[in-house]
Amino acid sequence: MHHVHVAIGILNQTPFAWEENERNIRAAIAQARARGATLLCLPELCITGYGCEDMFHSMALVERAWQSLERLAAETDGMIVAVGLPVEMHGAVYNCAALLVDGEIAGLVAKQFLAGDGIHYEPRWFKAWPQGARATLQRGDRRYPIGDLVFDIGGLLLGFEICEDAWVASRPGALLARRGVDVLLNPSASHFAFGKQEVRRSIVVEGSRAFSVTYLYANLLGNEAGRAIYDGGGIIASAGTPIAETTRFSFQPVQVVDAFADVDYTRLQRARSASFRPSIEGGEIVQLPFDHPSVAPPPWAPVTLHDYSKEEAFTRAIALALFDYLRRSKAWGFVVSLSGGADSAACACLVRLMVDLALKELGPDGFAERLGHVPALRELSEPAAITRALLTTAYQATRNSGPVTREAARAVAEAIGADHFELDVDALVEGYVALISDAVGRELSWERDDVALQNIQARVRGPSVWMLANLRRQILCATSNRSEAAVGYATMDGDTCGGLSPIAGIDKAFLRAWLRWLQTTGAPGIGPIPALEKVNRQQPTAELRPPEQGQTDEGDLMPYPLLDAIERAAIRDKKMPIETFERMRARWPEVPPAQLRAWVAKFYRLWSQNQWKRERYAPSFHVDDKNLDPKTWCRFPILSGGYSAELAELAALDLHEGP
Repeated sequence: MHHVHVAIGILNQTPFAWEENERNIRAAIAQARARGATLLCLPELCITGYGCEDMFHSMALVERAWQSLERLAAETDGMIVAVGLPVEMHGAVYNCAALLVDGEIAGLVAKQFLAGDGIHYEPRWFKAWPQGARATLQRGDRRYPIGDLVFDIGGLLLGFEICEDAWVASRPGALLARRGVDVLLNPSASHFAFGKQEVRRSIVVEGSRAFSVTYLYANLLGNEAGRAIYDGGGIIASAGTPIAETTRFSFQPVQVVDAFADVDYTRLQRARSASFRPSIEGGEIVQLPFDHPSVAPPPWAPVTLHDYSKEEAFTRAIALALFDYLRRSKAWGFVVSLSGGADSAACACLVRLMVDLALKELGPDGFAERLGHVPALRELSEPAAITRALLTTAYQATRNSGPVTREAARAVAEAIGADHFELDVDALVEGYVALISDAVGRELSWERDDVALQNIQARVRGPSVWMLANLRRQILCATSNRSEAAVGYATMDGDTCGGLSPIAGIDKAFLRAWLRWLQTTGAPGIGPIPALEKVNRQQPTAELRPPEQGQTDEGDLMPYPLLDAIERAAIRDKKMPIETFERMRARWPEVPPAQLRAWVAKFYRLWSQNQWKRERYAPSFHVDDKNLDPKTWCRFPILSGGYSAELAELAALDLHEGP
């Protein structure tokens, strides 16, 4: 055996969308076969979708997944295909990869290390398979090997690491290498986070070198279940060298790349290694005959590695997430309450970028086909016209709104092609103020009723945009960012109105930097949006107090870079107030210690008081490993002691001596 033609498939799947998921799997098999590949690895839980959550405990779902597996097995004549699904045995559900060989189910490997951090809750649904354990799965009158298996398929030895298995120190690949595997397959569901592709690449490439194998890493793609974004990023590596990699953030439902594995070379590398210690008693090997065709690899060519700046990665991730959210929700577009500030401008621009990037890859016909449920798209081909059909914006003025934000909102809406409205809601605000003044028997004033008078302006804007969303069957986007979520600097039922919160996973400091990048540079092949200059030159402001008060967000809170740094220390790193203060003091020595202490204390108080708001936020997208979403990442009690003892210690701290 010299070379084996291998492939990986990247799939955009949907939780228990059986026909769609099977169609994508069949398409990947067909594409791999057309390229001449005989070994194909597909993503983790690709039959059901990864994001089924508590539905993994539905035995009907597990049974239907098995029926799908049997149908897919029949599609594998002359091929070896790995697919993922949940499997029930003896009252436990396991996250498995099934190996299909030449029309038959050869066996199943169960995941050993379950992802239980961040957005992952696998231990809630699955049981971890014990290392080295093997069993038999009875299905009707058929029996299948299951567990920690090695497969000998026509002389080619195959083993599995399933996603998290490869991320742990005691990864199964080390033992599989001792058992002589030639190819390691990794069906994965690894969500997007900034910089994560570099980590994946190091795991795969280094694994292929250390284990002297060819490594096939197949990942999911798209916004599968609502919050997590999968960027694809499949990798094939051999003996320490990447030999193929898929593009990332594709709008296509299926992507297949192939390569040629030099089995003789990886075996030679293992033989040459003085430190290699083969396992002579490695346990049972599942053996099946298979005729590996003789293949001649093409001349070697360098592999294109798909890396992006943080700004471009954010752009592509959210654009893909919005596209899939629209496609799966069957909505007809998005509505944004466009204030003229940074947050709402970012949400609106991301919708236009979704249109531009998807059109660039799919073309008008492919775009309309993927969003075939939106009637208005059937006769449109130009980006501006498509954006107008998919994006509604509204500037809603009160007496405290100024011409700068009105003009900024209008300029951005025109530049991106939104269907834009300008609404005057001041009479509604004054009506509510008069109503409550009469009810409580006194005139409301800014000196006494500041928060209430600010919030009513934000809340009055909600019904109008909700009505537009209802009229147009579109999704209303909430426009709060993560920095505001951390301290509750958002009006419930005001700027938090919406069914989706596209930027709630990103901090304000990065968002402002991204908008400057979008104004001057923009995504490659798409270009900048110069109209954002009218947004970027402003200081962020809620614009809810009278203009003469000069309200700004940072004046109400603290400088955003400092706020974000405090959040990372307090929430990500779980530091107490004094520890956070000392960290900030080292980073910002120019800030007077008393002011810094006040800002740190303010953050902890506001964080504790506003957990109830975070519980009510619309679903958001995960783009890094510091998310504040209490449903899928950062759990914190709604009611607590609020760091009262710790803040008292901070208040008593001698600022000259330190702790």
